[in-house]
Amino acid sequence: MLNNLNGTSLNSLRTAIIQGDFLVTAEVAPPKGSNPAHMVQMAQQLKSRVHAVNITDGSRAVLRMSSLAASVILLQHGIEPICQIACRDRNRIGLQADLMGAYALGIRNILALTGDPVKAGDHVDAKSVFDLESIRLLKLIHKMNSGTDCCDQPLTDGATDLFPGAAVDPQLASWSGLQSRFERKLEAGAQFFQSQLITDFDRLEKFMDQIAKGCGKPIMAGIFLLKSAKNAQFINRCVPGVNIPQHIIDRLEQAKDPLQEGVKIAAEQVQIARELCQGVHMMAVKREDLIPQILDLAGVAPVKKEPVLSMTTQVK
Repeated sequence: MLNNLNGTSLNSLRTAIIQGDFLVTAEVAPPKGSNPAHMVQMAQQLKSRVHAVNITDGSRAVLRMSSLAASVILLQHGIEPICQIACRDRNRIGLQADLMGAYALGIRNILALTGDPVKAGDHVDAKSVFDLESIRLLKLIHKMNSGTDCCDQPLTDGATDLFPGAAVDPQLASWSGLQSRFERKLEAGAQFFQSQLITDFDRLEKFMDQIAKGCGKPIMAGIFLLKSAKNAQFINRCVPGVNIPQHIIDRLEQAKDPLQEGVKIAAEQVQIARELCQGVHMMAVKREDLIPQILDLAGVAPVKKEPVLSMTTQVK
């Protein structure tokens, strides 16, 4: 019996990168459960403001719906996803299977990640896989786009045409380590980079001038909405490599409306990032609805998108 699955393949991110546009992406977490309504509601509010919406893959090793399934749900609502794929939970067979399935279902953008350690999450007794890490995953995507699997055997039923990106952390303590991994990800085929949340914009400027300059691939600075001084202190305490300055914590603490102050701070950071790099990656955990307000305050206009390309897939 044949069931027709009508989907769409969206390519706004790739088109915007080719055109040299200022890029805007945002992050939305999949549901913890079977009902995607809240995720869709949050993503719908971003539809005209971002080129694509990241769907996280077990971020912080906390259980959520499959990033692949959640990305397909967004696609069905006309929202272009960036499907995060982490190496923590799958071996190379599972990774390739998911990548082929993602492409067949209309997903084009992949963010290749190593994945957070299991001990950081809510299933501390689970077994990690880590058969590959992010650089080898990027190389694997390149092979599949060229028509072969990781063992150099042909993909007899068709190659993929996935658009892979990678994460970067300009605030990494080791400058040489940062440069080495960035260059290796470039060589492995990363077409865009999204950064971890940025608090030190002098460091970002140094990274752009000394490491990323002339690389030919866009860097999107991670902008995080801080909701309160307590929220900022929690991030300093629990997120490795992040140091939110005391003057920002004080500003949030002294504000009559800390959330709105956080919106203003994020908007100011977007404006700084516009002068340094080619885009921003917005993170506003559980308040994604405020991202349009942040972008408005920062003077970032709604994005222009290309028409939708339709596709039909038949599944037995």
